[in-house]
Amino acid sequence: MSRSSNADVSLEKFTTELGKWMRGDFRFAPLNALILVAIFVLGLVVHLAVHSFTVAAVVLCLVSALVLAVLLRLRQVWEAVVILATADSLIAYLHLRPDSEVLIVTIVAAMLIAPSVQMVYQWERAVTLRFGKFIALRKPGLFLMVPVVDKVAEFVDQRIRVTDFSAETTLTSDTVPVNVDAIAFWMVWDAQKAVLEVERFKQAVILSAQTALRNAIGRYELAVMLSERDRLGREIQKTLDEKTNAWGITTQAVEIRDIIIPKGLEDAMSRQAQAERERQSRIILGTAETEIAEKFARASEHYLDNPVALHLRAMNMVYEGLRQKGSMIIVPSTAVETMGLGALGGLTAFGKEIPRGQAADQGGTETPGNPSGESMPSPPSGTMPLA
Repeated sequence: MSRSSNADVSLEKFTTELGKWMRGDFRFAPLNALILVAIFVLGLVVHLAVHSFTVAAVVLCLVSALVLAVLLRLRQVWEAVVILATADSLIAYLHLRPDSEVLIVTIVAAMLIAPSVQMVYQWERAVTLRFGKFIALRKPGLFLMVPVVDKVAEFVDQRIRVTDFSAETTLTSDTVPVNVDAIAFWMVWDAQKAVLEVERFKQAVILSAQTALRNAIGRYELAVMLSERDRLGREIQKTLDEKTNAWGITTQAVEIRDIIIPKGLEDAMSRQAQAERERQSRIILGTAETEIAEKFARASEHYLDNPVALHLRAMNMVYEGLRQKGSMIIVPSTAVETMGLGALGGLTAFGKEIPRGQAADQGGTETPGNPSGESMPSPPSGTMPLA
């Protein structure tokens, strides 16, 4: 076993022992401390009315009230009540004899009455034992206990609780190690069963949830776990509820918060998803090309027996291309010959005039029929000048 495992076991053992040590026989709340101090003050008043005033009696009474309240707050068991009451009574007798009978009665009464008044909050139930046997399930409000004889086994919170649990490095059905974090929503609907039939029912719920989570992970593949978290949570909730229902506990829901996979597998899945998206994009592009080809095939049926419509369409295409400055159109030679675009392009180019400044720079000469001396544009290469 590794050091971390030993540390976890030691911490869990310490927590268990501390919980057992801290578990009390009653709840010593601020109300109980107030009752304790009030009884001490009342006893001091009676003592001063019966006996002469002494500073020692006042100091002993007030200090005893404060110290006993603090100690009972820390250790809420009847053993502490008996021991502290005996010790304080002995101290009062030794310091104030023979005028200590009132303070001794005050100490004993305060130590027995103050813890006997118990209060249960609205969301709680108190499981009460007498001589070790169950006697009642106390509802919210005040109730009295028989000193030393009665004991509150536990104040059970019946609100909905949220508990987080996890399964580390658990193999899926396709042997992929994963770490899964989840939360469970559960509540105690029968406090008597939860306390009397299960030791430390809180830890029992957590451990049962972890076991159910590990079993569920082993039955699913990684892809199913990632895509169907709700289904996994419902299965864990059903399994957990079947086990805890006999304890007076119901599991309302289980939610998967996070599924952590190894880094290498995460990168591989990312590349796989990227390749799948690339494949889908290529399929969509091919489908678009097929649809476009079908549209062109339908359009060709309309131009098949109508050359005038085809020629007008070609003229419109040339116009749209030449309308933009500096544009170039490349069309097959067969299309040029079919639609008569060659003659049209030559006439268009021949009709363009060369600016005057450019003609002067090229050394134009005066010709007959051109009295202004302007040079005539040279005919295009490979064409005959018009007469």
